[in-house]
Amino acid sequence: MKLVCSKANLLNGVQIVSKAVPSKTTMSILECILIDARRSDITLTANDMELGIETKIEGRIVEKGMIALDAKIFLEIVRKLPDNDITIETDSSFKTTITCEKAKFNIIGKSGEDFSYLPAIERNDSIIVSQFTLKEVVRQTIFSIADNDNNKLMTGELFEIKEDNLKVVSLDGHRISIRNIKLKNFYPAKKVVVPGKTLNEISKILSGDADKDVSIFFTDKHVVFEFDNTIVVSRLIEGEYFRIDQMLSSDYETKIKINKKEFLSCIDRATLLIKEGDKKPIIITITDGGMELKINSTVGSMNEEIDIKKSGKDIMIGFNPKFLIDALKVIDDEEIDVYMVNPKAPCFIRDSGENYIYLILPVNFTTVS
Repeated sequence: MKLVCSKANLLNGVQIVSKAVPSKTTMSILECILIDARRSDITLTANDMELGIETKIEGRIVEKGMIALDAKIFLEIVRKLPDNDITIETDSSFKTTITCEKAKFNIIGKSGEDFSYLPAIERNDSIIVSQFTLKEVVRQTIFSIADNDNNKLMTGELFEIKEDNLKVVSLDGHRISIRNIKLKNFYPAKKVVVPGKTLNEISKILSGDADKDVSIFFTDKHVVFEFDNTIVVSRLIEGEYFRIDQMLSSDYETKIKINKKEFLSCIDRATLLIKEGDKKPIIITITDGGMELKINSTVGSMNEEIDIKKSGKDIMIGFNPKFLIDALKVIDDEEIDVYMVNPKAPCFIRDSGENYIYLILPVNFTTVS
C-alpha cells in the first residue's frame, strides 16, 4: 500500500477515530487504527467492540492495500510531523514507512485482516437533527449521568422519540436532566438508551454547525450516527429505562423568577469556602423580601441576598451547590423559573415550553454539621 495525503486531513481523521481506541485491552489489534485504501477512498477505522468510528479522508492512493497501525504511536507521529504532505507506504511484512519532508519513520504494523470491522447495521429507522442541536443537547444533559457502573442504565441517556419530539434524559439518582427537541418530521415511537461515553465522544467530533445534519439510525442493539464523512456505531445499553414521568409533578408551593447569571455567580462564590470532598449544602431562604443564600463550612461562612420575583409560600431548602451549578451553567435563558414544593421534595428548573427540565433533590441540612 502507498498513499499520500495532507497532514491536516490525516491528523483530523486520526484524531476522530482515536476516540474509539480502548485505553486498556488484552487484544492488541484493538489498540490499532485500520487504514483501508483497497478501494477508491482512504478510510480510517477504530473499534473497541462497544464503540466503533469510521471516517473517510481525502488523499491520493498510489498503491491499494490496508494496514493496522498502533493508534497511540501513529497519532503522535502524525501530530509532530511538518505541515506538509505525508506518504505512508507498507510492504508485505507490514513494515510501514511514514515520510514527510526530511522526516522518516519506520514502524511495524499488523495485518488489516485481523482487525475487527464495524458491525453491518441496517440503516432504515432514522431521525435527522442538526449537528448544533445534538452537540447542545449532549452538553445540556451529559453532566447528570452516573459515573460508575452500579446501575448501567444510569451511565447512558434515554433517547425517546414520539411523533415530532425527541426527548433526551439523563439521571444519577440525585438529579434528572431533560431536553425536548422539536424534530422537522414525524417518526415512529422509539426508546433507546445510548451510552454516555458514546455521546461524549460524538460531541467532541461534531462541528456544531447548524447547517449540517446528523442522521441517527436505531436498531434493537445498536445506534449509528452519520455526519460529514464519519460513521459512529455504538452498542445500546439494554434494559427498561426509569419511569421518570411520575417524578415530574407540575404541583408547587413556591415559584421564583431569578436572574440566572446572578444566581450562578452567587453559588460559585459560596463554593470558595468548600474544601474538596466536603458535603456542605447551600441553604436557600425565600421570603417576600427576596432570597438569601448561606453556606457554613470549616473554612468560614458566607451569605448573600438576591432579588427575585416570588409567588407562593416562604421556604428554607438546602442543596448540593454543585448540582445547581451544573444545571445553571447549561441554561442559556437570562431569567429562569424555579419551582419548589417543600424542603424534602425535588425542585424543578424549567422553561414555560418545557424545552428543558432540571430536577434536583434537596439535602437535609438539619442533620449536617
